[in-house]
Amino acid sequence: MSSITLTIDGQVVRVPAGTTLLQAAERLGIQIPRLCYHPHMTPPTVCRLCVVEWEGARTLVPACVAQVREGAVIHTASERVQRARRTILELLHSAVDLSETPDVARYDAELGVDPQRFVDGVWREAPFYDDNPFYVREYEKCILCWRCVQACGDDMQFTYALTLGGRGFHTRITTFFDAPMPETTCVFCGNCVGVCPTGALKGMDEYLLERGVPMALLREEKQRRKGRLETGR
Repeated sequence: MSSITLTIDGQVVRVPAGTTLLQAAERLGIQIPRLCYHPHMTPPTVCRLCVVEWEGARTLVPACVAQVREGAVIHTASERVQRARRTILELLHSAVDLSETPDVARYDAELGVDPQRFVDGVWREAPFYDDNPFYVREYEKCILCWRCVQACGDDMQFTYALTLGGRGFHTRITTFFDAPMPETTCVFCGNCVGVCPTGALKGMDEYLLERGVPMALLREEKQRRKGRLETGR
């Protein structure tokens, strides 16, 4: 396999052809912020937090999919890059609940994000779904990273219970025909919950414990919910 030599933040690195800029940077110990990227799934390239500056390119490029080229000179933390990342996070703060997204809290501190910059922005209101015994869906915390849709689909489970609905600002994660989860093809494998980075999808045990349900009552509550699922009530 041929190899490529490029420069990232002043450091020269040689990597195999086909390596992404994100992977090449990690070889140098450079951690590029990301939210939608998951190492075991197809990069959806929707959050754009991993953008970097490629000398000679007109726009910033997403490091999770952009592949290395011979002689490329990349800047992962230039002022232009930092400003873009700050703006993305500030816009997210204006529209969704990021209180359970630890990566965002860390990026906020590193980048000097002002969560109140767009305080007058429109909040993405979304219903709370508690329609099965295994997990809840709290979409006011959803950043539309698509991870759950990918995990439910071609990248993991091949179940296709989750999909995208709406358009533009009103795009949302939903089920086909907005059906309750027990009426979909969901097999309750938990992969969608496992890859969610924001707490929008949360296991029922965790959800109930956070709300003060004692361990002694937890099993009873889960049995009640399972009975509701089995009877359709």
